[in-house]
Amino acid sequence: MAAQVPRIFIGLGSNLGDGIGQLLAAWNMLAMTPGVSPLRLSSPYRSAPVGMTSSNWFTNAVGEIRADLAPLELLRRLLAIEAAMGRRRHPEKTGYQDRTLDLDLLYYGELKLVTPELCLPHPRRQERLFVLEPLAEIAGDFIDCQMRCSVAALLAELRQHQRALPEGHRQRLQAATWPEAAQRFSSGGP
Repeated sequence: MAAQVPRIFIGLGSNLGDGIGQLLAAWNMLAMTPGVSPLRLSSPYRSAPVGMTSSNWFTNAVGEIRADLAPLELLRRLLAIEAAMGRRRHPEKTGYQDRTLDLDLLYYGELKLVTPELCLPHPRRQERLFVLEPLAEIAGDFIDCQMRCSVAALLAELRQHQRALPEGHRQRLQAATWPEAAQRFSSGGP
């Protein structure tokens, strides 16, 4: 029996420069990466920073890809794309920082992995509207291998939690759209 191809999801984010342009450029670079085939990309979303202080809102999306690469090699390729697009990591600074591009490996099928470089599934995915909203848009039925429920159920639970918080403590997220010229490309269409 053939092995099942893992469903791989990447979180894309940017809060410096043209966020929509950065995400589309990164998606294009993924398409040119040997061993990687982009399948579909969610709509973009604008989100207030979570876990950091910045006046710059993020543009976020989630993409599904197919990859013939092991998880750590895929991570290396994602980091190379970030660097090529101007991301500079400052080792002397702690915590989250503003960034031109952030590519997070959210899921690699049902793989559970904890290494110094990579944790799978992404350890904070279920706490972030800017991850779950676009992920549910393209794969609401995907089952989280740790939480044992669908992404749609995780999103519903997080929305309920957010509604219970005082207004100033809720995550803020706004739907956006890709430029018309990029619509077919971003959805993985022909």
